[in-house]
Amino acid sequence: EDMAAHVGASRTPQEVMEHYVSMYIHGNLGKACIPDSIPNRVTDHTCPSGGPLSPSLTTPLPPLDISVAEQQQLGYMPLRDDYEIEYDQDAETLISGLSVNYDDDDVEIELKRAHVDMYVRKLKERQRRKNIARDYNLVPAFLGKDKREKEKALKRKITKEEKELRLKLRPLYQFMSCKEFDDLFENMHKEKMLRAKIRELQRYRRNGITKMEESAEYEAARHKRERRKENKNMAGSKRGKEEGRDGEFAAIENLPGFELLSDREKVLCSSLNLSPARYVTVKTIIIKDHLQKRQGIPSKSRLPSYLDKVLKKRILNFLTESGWISRDAS
Repeated sequence: EDMAAHVGASRTPQEVMEHYVSMYIHGNLGKACIPDSIPNRVTDHTCPSGGPLSPSLTTPLPPLDISVAEQQQLGYMPLRDDYEIEYDQDAETLISGLSVNYDDDDVEIELKRAHVDMYVRKLKERQRRKNIARDYNLVPAFLGKDKREKEKALKRKITKEEKELRLKLRPLYQFMSCKEFDDLFENMHKEKMLRAKIRELQRYRRNGITKMEESAEYEAARHKRERRKENKNMAGSKRGKEEGRDGEFAAIENLPGFELLSDREKVLCSSLNLSPARYVTVKTIIIKDHLQKRQGIPSKSRLPSYLDKVLKKRILNFLTESGWISRDAS
């Protein structure tokens, strides 16, 4: 309106505005001087990133969702979001006795400021520990509530190695949020799966497979080869055991009387280096003498000369354990 009055009655305020917009804003002068995107030059002095004036420092956390009995057990006061016993319980003693006097000199004022600064640091550490406990759900974990929620939240089964690694990295909880920590392990799991997939694809390439459609046929053939190899190894080990058992009696298996012995008697003759015929002779004499003694017939055992005391004792113990003769007779 002022510009229209200055120009004269020949121009209305609407015409003046349209002329200004078309010539100085949308015209060549506006295109050269006015940028396409005008940045916001307003500075936010509240420091939302957690600075000294950040609103987040004064925003209280929501109270814990626990029952009255659990509140009493923990000494928790929900309206104040405090505990009866806090971290560094005696922190308030630093400032409880301070007072500002008009006759304080500079040294006393600086000393009192240092006490206040120490107290503020302790309060920050106390709040930091509360935030960590709230972020990682330590209170529900202490009460045994969050185990089912964790099992529901987990999309995959945690391996034993990952559990051990989580325990080793537990000191890092105070430097990372719970989401960052979970993302770290999720990314490590993804990395492990990708490395395994890369190794699998490299193995396919070494075997001449260039398409995923061919991998199914290759895997089926590989499983057949492995199964065939396992069966062959099992058959070889079984045959080796049988050959080893037969080789154990190689020194006496061709001697007369070998087929009359039981497996335990074969082991005994092989360990004593005694021929089957001689063992059968000694066994017959001992059992015959034992039966005559049980019937009250006096008999004098005449054992062969090749049977020394050690062999006799071993054979008597074996016959006693096998039940051929009684322990008293031996």
